[in-house]
Parts: sequence; structure tokens; C-alpha cells
Amino acid sequence: MSDLKNKVVIITGASSGIGKACAIEFIKAGCKVVITGRNAQSLEAAAMEMRKITGAEILEVVSDVSIEADCKKIITETIARFGKIDVLVNNAGISMRALFNDLDLTVIKQLMDINFWGTVFCTKYALPEILKQKGSIVGISSVAGYLGLPGRTGYSASKFAMHGFLGALRCENLKTGLHVMICCPGYTESNIRKTALNKKGQAQGDTPLDEKKLMSAEEVARYIVNGVVKRKRTITLTAQGKISVLLGKFFPAWVDRMAYNTIAREADSPFK
Repeated sequence: MSDLKNKVVIITGASSGIGKACAIEFIKAGCKVVITGRNAQSLEAAAMEMRKITGAEILEVVSDVSIEADCKKIITETIARFGKIDVLVNNAGISMRALFNDLDLTVIKQLMDINFWGTVFCTKYALPEILKQKGSIVGISSVAGYLGLPGRTGYSASKFAMHGFLGALRCENLKTGLHVMICCPGYTESNIRKTALNKKGQAQGDTPLDEKKLMSAEEVARYIVNGVVKRKRTITLTAQGKISVLLGKFFPAWVDRMAYNTIAREADSPFK
């Protein structure tokens, strides 16, 4: 990981889950890390844990990526503290679990504001600095960015939009040295299902899956850091995720049925 020594990395949504695990992994690789989150207490608790790592240099910026001014603040405070930006990891995100016919449309707006616009805002203000370093912009997406998942209309829409945005950005910068990577972890042990919004826009509060059987956030983080080092284009994780994306290209109708049946079997499925 010597390629990352003294690199400055911004990770949004780093109070827990994949974001927090990524921050720790980048610190271990010798990076200076900026972590963001909406909850000041959770962010400070994560930072305290990270500071136990020898040589850790961390900046916390309390911010909501759905607010453009907050995203600009993240970049401004990073430059003021570290003087440059090498990597931006757009990780902040939220999910949902409800049938489109039942949900309040504010749910989809909230998901687009955080998952898509948060990525756009942060990338817009970080891009000039990252271009100076020929650095990396990373989008933490989902298999839902390749496949329309039932009960996740807003989530799939936001991730499809992220894919389109980052793909076009990559193409625009073929000759600038910018690295753009999209990572789709598949089902990962995290808090995202507990905070997923129901049809009324309230946090679900529980997960329909056995989280202990899923890929750990720490393992996902190792793939992401390695992907930045090797400047990979895309990463799709978990066997189920890889198979779903592959089969979706050739047998889309069959994958639709499988996705429907899988969601329908979940505890408290929106189809029940």
C-alpha cells in the first residue's frame, strides 16, 4: 500500500459501516483521512476509534451531503487542513423498502438527494483538486445500480443515476489522468437496512437479513482500497452480486423473477 502513503482521502458517510471501515483501511495504508457524517456524536466516536491507530491523521466534518453548501464545506476544510485532495469516496447513502404504489414520493426525493446529488455535489467541488493530483473518485454503489430491485425503486433509481454520472465523468476525463471507480458491494453487513426508509419515510429500524452471514464491511473496505491502488474501473462483490449482474445481461426476465421471489421471502416483505 506504499502507493497511498500521505494521500489525502475524503470519505462521506464514515460514521459506521463501509465508510468507517474504508477510513480505517486508508489510515493503515498511510493516508490522511477526512470523514463526514450528519451526526456529530457518531462521527466523533468513529474518529476517536480511528485515532488509536498509530500515525492517524483525521479531520471530521459534520455535514449532510444532500446540502450543496455542506459538500462545499467538506472540500474547503480539507484543503485548509491538508492542502490537497487525492481521493474522494462517495459512500454516504440511504436505502428504502416499500412498494412504489404505496410510498410517499418524498422517499424517492430523499434517496436521490443523498445518494445521487450528494455524489454530484461532492465530486463537483473536489474535482479541480483531484485533477491536480491525477487522483481517484469512487462511488460506493450497489448491485441495485445494475438491476431494478423490487421494493427498492428509489434506491435503484439513485444508483443507476450514480452509475450514469460517474461513467460519463470517466469518459470526459480519459486524457486528464483522473481515475473513476464504481464499487458495488452486494449484500454487506452494515446499518443501511436498519435505516432504510419505509413507505412513510420513517427508518425501518430492523433488518430482514441475518447480518452476520453477509460480507463484512472490513472485507469490502479492503477491496475498495486495493481498487484505488490498482485504479480499477469497477468492482462487484459477493458471489450473489456477481452472478446477478452477469445473468441480468443475458437472462433479464429470469433475474427479475428471482429478485421478486428473493424479496418476497424476506421477513416483513413489502409483498406480504
